[in-house]
Amino acid sequence: MKEEIIIAGFGGQGVLSMGKIIAYSGIMQGMEVTWMPSYGPEMRGGTANVTVVLSSRRISSPIVSRCDTAIILNQQSMDKFESSVRSGGLLLYDPNGITKPPARKDITICKIEAAEEAAKTGNAKTYNMIVLGAYLKKRPVVQLENVIKGLKKSIPERHHKLIPANEQAIHRGMEAVR
Repeated sequence: MKEEIIIAGFGGQGVLSMGKIIAYSGIMQGMEVTWMPSYGPEMRGGTANVTVVLSSRRISSPIVSRCDTAIILNQQSMDKFESSVRSGGLLLYDPNGITKPPARKDITICKIEAAEEAAKTGNAKTYNMIVLGAYLKKRPVVQLENVIKGLKKSIPERHHKLIPANEQAIHRGMEAVR
């Protein structure tokens, strides 16, 4: 088994932390894992992306030119990464801020209204966990119990009180994906 993922959007959308949680989840399952972030100096508001590779075998390189899954959270990222998804792969996106939706016919395209769902909860900070839940529903490559362990590992201990809200957001994303 090997899953190569690109997660891309604006800084502040939780792109890097979503990738880190997936990576930790893979480690908890005994997988080989790479996590390679890329972001501009702007931090919040600039573009950010992360590549995560999960594998049952050794990973020869963390660099991914063609991915199995792309999680896209803004138009710039859609323009850059839509063509990177392998034929038969998955492109998961939030339409909020997307002016030109994906048009490929050789991949599975899933829409998750994560910004809308986060607004309904009154907690915009759970946005990335809603997206993560949608991804886990479409590609259950890591078990939910390991995702929760990954959350605990990646969130500083002083913020562990937020884990239940994040777990609820993951479930909400699993239910809301189309």
